[in-house]
Amino acid sequence: MSAAPKPRVKIPKKAKAGEVVVLKTLISHEMESGQRKDKDGKPIPRKIINKFSCEFNGQPVFSCDIDPAISANPYFEFSAKVNESGTFKLTWVDDDGSVYTDEQKIEVA
Repeated sequence: MSAAPKPRVKIPKKAKAGEVVVLKTLISHEMESGQRKDKDGKPIPRKIINKFSCEFNGQPVFSCDIDPAISANPYFEFSAKVNESGTFKLTWVDDDGSVYTDEQKIEVA
């Protein structure tokens, strides 16, 4: 059994009010499509992250559904306008129902 995926998130620690910041995320995950077979010819079960979302202070910023065709270790980069200090909450949902989260604070002056 493999270890739980560890998300890596890069978000600025500080920003000016009204600034657009770039958020970068990468999560280590095999993203097995379910279409390959093991050395004995048995199908390898599908195991992908199928949803990703980001909220800022509880409000949605970005979300997407992920299909089996995405590569291992999915990377996302997107922007968000920040008007106040707060917390970005990023969430990844796996086929098996596992949920991986990361929270990052940003200070707005």
